[in-house]
Amino acid sequence: MRKYRIGQLYMISKHSHEQSDRGEGVEVVQNEPYEDPEHGQGQFTEKRVYLNSKLPSWARAVVPKIFYVTEKAWNYYPYTITEYTCSFLPKFSIHIETKYEDNKGCNDNIFDTELKDQEREVCFVDIAYDEIPERYYKESEDLRYFKSDKTSRGILQEGWRDTQEPVMCSYKLVTVKFEVWGLQTRVEQFVHKVVRDVLLLGHRQAFAWVDEWIDMTMDEVREFERTIQEATNQKIGIFPPSISISETPLSSCSLTGPASAPTTPMCSDAPESLSVTKDRPRKKSAPETLTLTNPAPSGAPQGSNLSPLADSNHLEPSTPPSSSSDVADTDEQ
Repeated sequence: MRKYRIGQLYMISKHSHEQSDRGEGVEVVQNEPYEDPEHGQGQFTEKRVYLNSKLPSWARAVVPKIFYVTEKAWNYYPYTITEYTCSFLPKFSIHIETKYEDNKGCNDNIFDTELKDQEREVCFVDIAYDEIPERYYKESEDLRYFKSDKTSRGILQEGWRDTQEPVMCSYKLVTVKFEVWGLQTRVEQFVHKVVRDVLLLGHRQAFAWVDEWIDMTMDEVREFERTIQEATNQKIGIFPPSISISETPLSSCSLTGPASAPTTPMCSDAPESLSVTKDRPRKKSAPETLTLTNPAPSGAPQGSNLSPLADSNHLEPSTPPSSSSDVADTDEQ
């Protein structure tokens, strides 16, 4: 799992840079060591995801020209938690818990303590043979044909999860909330689809880029992360680079967020300063609150990434948590 952690950090930074352009993309606001009383040493990151043009038309009709989704993540690898909120949508939130294990996605009870009495929809993600949105397909990242020069991993053939070694799994529990009558089910299902596509693409890329990161140390990938994040902020061009990087671990009390992110329930109510202005003109033909990434059309050739994924998304009328697990084929699990 140690090598997978390096590959994951490398992939996230490079992917964010590739997907960013002037005015849209991922701006890194904060990237700090963080210490939690329960989970120990970790890393806290805060990002702003600008994605207006990627929204479906029904969402673009009602959102401001420039707006962003805030991502906050607490990484205590092999356990992480990520939260997404939007100032324009006080009733909207995404909460993702991740656990990594050295297996092939066979632990069905990994989140049972948290979800004893709740329904779950389990979704397994195959990084080699599941379809990805056509706009994201690249032949060089198609794991059905990719073979690593440095590790000799690949080509991933049908049933690779049962034959390849080593394999690890990333289990994800995804909870989506959008408390707006008449739109709740539609938006929550839409978000689960987007989250699944992001997981699939990211793990494909981590596998396909293995020769770029396999020889890196943790210090080297952190330096790469710092450099590429600053370049990405400049590429977006909305704000000057504003990454705050500290060598001193922050305590759980030094952030304005939850004292212990993994154990503090999310609040769906936004501060009054973030609520929608009441006198803002409203279009009656569309809901006043909506934002999220546009699910690109599926149908591109499937590919497999650094590791097989098993994703389980959970939906309910009020969308219960969804769990997902990603299996990864890596060096050191």
